Amino acid sequence: MDVLSDVVTTMKAGRPKITRSRRTGRWGSRYGPYPGAGFHVVLGGACWLLPPGGAPVWLTAGDVVFLPHGVVHGMSDSPDRTVDQLPPDLTAAGTTSLMTEIGAELAQADDAGSHTLLLCGAYRLDRGVVHPFLRNLPDVIHLPARLGRHASLRSTIDLLSSDVTEGRPGADVALPALLDLLLVYALRAWLEEQCPQEAGGWCAALKDPAVAAALDRIHRDPAHPWTVHELAAAVGLSRTTFAARFSTYVGQSPMAYLTWWRLSTAARLLRESAAPLAGIARQVGYGSEFTFAHAFKRQFGTAPGSFRRGHARA
Repeated sequence: MDVLSDVVTTMKAGRPKITRSRRTGRWGSRYGPYPGAGFHVVLGGACWLLPPGGAPVWLTAGDVVFLPHGVVHGMSDSPDRTVDQLPPDLTAAGTTSLMTEIGAELAQADDAGSHTLLLCGAYRLDRGVVHPFLRNLPDVIHLPARLGRHASLRSTIDLLSSDVTEGRPGADVALPALLDLLLVYALRAWLEEQCPQEAGGWCAALKDPAVAAALDRIHRDPAHPWTVHELAAAVGLSRTTFAARFSTYVGQSPMAYLTWWRLSTAARLLRESAAPLAGIARQVGYGSEFTFAHAFKRQFGTAPGSFRRGHARA
């Protein structure tokens, strides 16, 4: 798997939530904070995003807003109110969906006059294993609709809207998969258009051919006994040059990142599988269960078995 795919794979905890709603007249809602990453897609009409800081943002049909840190924000028909002045999202108490059953009610509203059609949802995140790429994203990512740009993202939005609206058979399987695609395509579009390499950090890491190639090797085979020398040779750089560039962009040395990735992969396997600890240890590059357990507890503050039981209860 490549780095961006792994970012999506490791960030999720539980099933995502999604709702389609129609807003008419004078309306506005406040969302967050919540322990996850949220998004809004304007399927029709227009509205205002009221971010946690800065000026309101005008959104039109086809625009996508991604909020990777679950910050407080508002959506409204007008920019004349602050986030604090908006009523809270009716599902803030949290039952089955981030957005609410008001979507069903609003969908029955009179179609006469202007309206805004929204597709909204959220992932719950396991903050303990969120990839540093995701942690370094801005609070709000706005991807304006552009004719002919990011066709895959637009197609995914259409499919999501169709499944949510029509309730077709198999939607319980299709929707989580489509949300994964939406996230991948949104992050890809942001990398291509809004993440300049000169900004440094993960923008530079994923756009630098040598560092990106090294990250790809680590992610594809974390169990391999990688060394700085071997990674440097594989990407055509001297050991010193490679180590310095990797550390500058990624924020960790190659070996520190390898250890972090191995243990984060192990945490995902503990959450999602019933594989024995010894098997997981070998899968992520540890020769013994004892060595693995010691490293895991050092990173996560708990033993692998306790980590698995805690997530099973959750």
